[in-house]
Amino acid sequence: MTAAVQHLPAFTGTCPTALRLRPEQSTVHALDLAVVGLNHKTAPLNVRERAAVRDGEQEALLRHLRQHAHEVMLLSTCNRTEVYMAGVQGDPLSAFEGAWGHALRQHLYVHQGVQAADHLYRVAAGLDSLVLGETQIQGQVKRAWQDAQQRGDTAALLNKAAQGALATGKRVRHETGLNDNVVSVSSAAVELARGIFGSLEGRTALIVGAGETAELTLTHLRAAGVKDVIVVNRTEERARLLAEKVGGRACASEMLHTLLPEADVVIASSSAPHYVLKPQGVQDALRGRAAPMFLIDISVPRILDPAIADVPGAHLYNLDDLEDIVQSNLSTRVSLLPQAQEILGEGVADLKRWNAFREAR
Repeated sequence: MTAAVQHLPAFTGTCPTALRLRPEQSTVHALDLAVVGLNHKTAPLNVRERAAVRDGEQEALLRHLRQHAHEVMLLSTCNRTEVYMAGVQGDPLSAFEGAWGHALRQHLYVHQGVQAADHLYRVAAGLDSLVLGETQIQGQVKRAWQDAQQRGDTAALLNKAAQGALATGKRVRHETGLNDNVVSVSSAAVELARGIFGSLEGRTALIVGAGETAELTLTHLRAAGVKDVIVVNRTEERARLLAEKVGGRACASEMLHTLLPEADVVIASSSAPHYVLKPQGVQDALRGRAAPMFLIDISVPRILDPAIADVPGAHLYNLDDLEDIVQSNLSTRVSLLPQAQEILGEGVADLKRWNAFREAR
């Protein structure tokens, strides 16, 4: 099968027997829905980067996936890449690997029928996230569905499933209190920074990127006492709009190395086809600084060269390093999971009843 996109060397690995779907093993489901993907539970960051949806690649991926299903929805976040399909033709795992051009199935999961619907509902409710109950995923699922609708890639089944997942996710959050005092990726990043400096009072933060995650991170940094904020982005206008919101300075990406010596905290939350910061740049910035520099890359793919970690005075972290902070906050919300699962069950049951009525008609 010809790969639709090839941008990294193939990841080699064997496929566990449990994940192989042969025609003689497949089960016919009344709910003709499937999801295949990987996330922070099944794949480390360097593998998740292989399946990240880069700028300009989405249409090629979708063109390949449309050959394998009547309806297609692509969900890509910093911690997951998933394809939801209705009217599946053939093996969903092969469709996914063929689109990305990598042997990924050692890290892939596949759910079909009711299990696929249950997975989508769990994702939208934040129950499958690195940060249990986080709210950002709700908006990401909504945008993924709306984008698929606008492209004409969805019809009755995926539309109903996505609508049901979003409505059920809201119920879970409002009725269980699952998102009360929830730790987000952004707030966990700020906690890591506190661990380096003790206090962020009077510090200067530089953030590369101007999207939703960047804004959330800057909000937490301001609350933690950061005095000066610098927003660097490829599009200077977007940097200016975010800087105005948080009371900071906006600069074009060409100014990154010039401004870097001022930064105590560097947050990378953007997409780029290459590393925007390398060890030499950080080493130059630290020359003459008395204080260390904290850097965290919450981009997927990463845009800070991992070799920066070897620079004296530089403390580099990535998404996988946030897990300890996230886990420490988990115990207070685990008791809410049975109620959340009951609400999810009601939502999936509604979808099953709708589908049975539709097939009967």
